[in-house]
This record gives sequence, C-alpha cells and structure tokens, in this order.
Amino acid sequence: MYLKCIACEVIARPLYLCAAYSPHIVDIELVKRGLHNTPAKLRAYLQDRIDQASSGRYDALLFGYGLCGQALSGLRAGDIPLVIPRAHDCITLFLGSRQLYAEQFREHPGTYWYVQDYIERDDGTGTSLAMGSTSTGDIEALYSEYVEKYGRENADYLMEVMGAWQQHYQRAVYIDMGVGDGSAVEEQARQEAARRGWTFERMAGDLILIRRLINGDWDQDFLIVEPGQETSMAYDEQVLQSFPCARPE
Repeated sequence: MYLKCIACEVIARPLYLCAAYSPHIVDIELVKRGLHNTPAKLRAYLQDRIDQASSGRYDALLFGYGLCGQALSGLRAGDIPLVIPRAHDCITLFLGSRQLYAEQFREHPGTYWYVQDYIERDDGTGTSLAMGSTSTGDIEALYSEYVEKYGRENADYLMEVMGAWQQHYQRAVYIDMGVGDGSAVEEQARQEAARRGWTFERMAGDLILIRRLINGDWDQDFLIVEPGQETSMAYDEQVLQSFPCARPE
C-alpha cells in the first residue's frame, strides 16, 4: 500500500523508525505541536490536509493523533479512508495501550508526562514543556498564557508562587521510547520534578500502536473512516466513532 501519515511532531522519532521497517510505502507529514492548544484550528488544518490528499494517490490517510481535545472529532473522509488510533491523546500511543493509560490515570491522575520529541521540539511559542492529563487542561492553558505573556522563567515563578503545579500534579514520568539518546531529556524531567517537589519515575514506552498504524495492522484499536463518513467522539471505551456525512442541502 501507499500510505500517508499526518502526525503531531511529538511522535516524530518513533514514527520514522516504524516507517523505515514498514512493508508499505509511507509518506510522513509532521504538524507543529502548538496547534494542539487550539483544537478547532487543528481540526481545520487536518481537514485541509485530508482534502488536499484525497486525489487517488494514497490508499489510506493515517493519523498520528488521538482524540486530542476533540480535534479529531468532526473530520470528513474524502475519497480515501482515514485511519485513526482509538486514543484520547498521544500518551496512549507512547504507552502502547488504552488500558495501561487508563490504569495510570486512575492510580496517578496528577501526572506530568515527558517524552523526547516533545521536549526537543519546544519552539518557545507558549506550549508547556510536558504533557499533563487531559482533565487538567485548564492549568496547562494558564501556564501557556503566562509563558506567552511573561516568558517561561517568569511563568514558572508565577505558577509556583500560586501553588498551581503542586495543586494539580504530584508526579513526573519520563517515557523512554528506546529511539535515540534521551538521557538529556530524562535528566531535564528529573530536575523539573525535584524543583517542584514531585516524585519522578521512568517508564518504558511501547511502539506497538504506532507500529501497527504504520504497518496496516488495523484492528479494534483503530477507527477506519470510509469515504463519505465523518468522525465523532464516542462516549465510551471506543473513544471515536464514524457515521455517514449528512448530504448537503
């Protein structure tokens, strides 16, 4: 098959590795991580990329995203299928399992997640240095606003004076995907945790979901959106669902 994968740049290294070993021809397009902060803009951008790619060149369009603040809800397939992991966010892709992420969320809801690509691709545009749980989006938005207005150092100071980090987070986890040397990023995460009084853990990531996405091994962990269908959020363990697009008036 000839596939195109449109993905957030935070999974760049694992994605390129899996594409190198895929039995298929895979074109990869990375999207700036900052678009994640405005789901409506991200959705519009992805829809434009779908419309541009729907020309018969590819057999399927793959997405290196989860639901991501509902940014992936409301996408319309063109003339080729879309394939989307059934995941709330990219942390599921790093851990390799919805079940494992759900378990982590239940047992440690106040966790800040660090991965190599996320830190390395910080462009100073206001996005935070790590990924928090989806339920704590308000504190992430506040931090991003402070970074944009006052710079990262002042934003950190304000958040710590307010006690915002301690109120919402108690744990930092570095996910080692086993791709490249992430020791500097891990040390940065460790230092951030120590400075904020959090516990620190290192977890091994799992490439299984990313590998299966790229290899065309699409089972119940992936939503296949056929031409003429549109995505929507599913309020159960399926995360995403699809249905026929309404006919234009």
